[in-house]
Amino acid sequence: MMVDIAKTFFAGALALAACSPAVSQTPQVKLWRLDCGTVAANDLNAFSDTQAYTGQSKRLASSCYLIQHGETYLLWDTGLPAAIKGKPLDPKLAMDATVTATIKEQLATLGVDPAKIGYVGVSHYHFDHTGQLTDFLDAKLLVGQGDWTVLTKTPEAYRADPKPFAHWISGGGKVEASATDKDVFGDGSVVILRLPGHTPGHSGLLVRLKDTGPVLLTGDLAHFAENYASNGVPTFNVNRAETLASLDRFKKLADNLEATVIIQHEPADVAKLPAFPQAAE
Repeated sequence: MMVDIAKTFFAGALALAACSPAVSQTPQVKLWRLDCGTVAANDLNAFSDTQAYTGQSKRLASSCYLIQHGETYLLWDTGLPAAIKGKPLDPKLAMDATVTATIKEQLATLGVDPAKIGYVGVSHYHFDHTGQLTDFLDAKLLVGQGDWTVLTKTPEAYRADPKPFAHWISGGGKVEASATDKDVFGDGSVVILRLPGHTPGHSGLLVRLKDTGPVLLTGDLAHFAENYASNGVPTFNVNRAETLASLDRFKKLADNLEATVIIQHEPADVAKLPAFPQAAE
């Protein structure tokens, strides 16, 4: 009797499966690292509220990322302003920056029309991550709710500059401000991670690639390898406890997913992804 019931059950299940529509596969996902400038941190103690780097300096990368999901493009962070392209770095300043190539120039190398960028996600509102934001006014802006609240209500309290966001703040463009993680395409392939502390709505990004595997982009959760390893907290972060909690979450996520961690300002991490114009897949 039990054998007959089992046969009937499995036969019914197979028939149901045959009649059900096939589950659609995730579109191909690609990831490019874009050069969005260089930062000369001539006083590295700015990145440590415990003065761990007295007398030290470091050149930091400014990185942006282009993600292709099927026919749709997401730009993650927009780097330093294009207006400082070619500007010499001043070693006398505590911090200075320059740009070698604009995002639009790099998109042209890839044959991608800037108008095809459907989404532009910003890890946070600092100028070195929003410098070329206004070049993508047709894109839907994805931003953390905490940062959006600052930009639209009390920017002066956080030394935030709302000007790059003016198009979206005025209602001229679409914006989605999320207080939780955001699954951008609804299939788990690209997820914006809420990692507050650096700013109220600071975010990182998880990109799942078929061959490379999971890739985690830090935003400014940490700025360089030593800072990441030691859970260092910059002097200009808005919340120390939230920073440490976000670092804990991010590191556990990286371990559990066996992900490739990319610290966006760490020059050594540039080599973790294929050299432009090649993409990670």
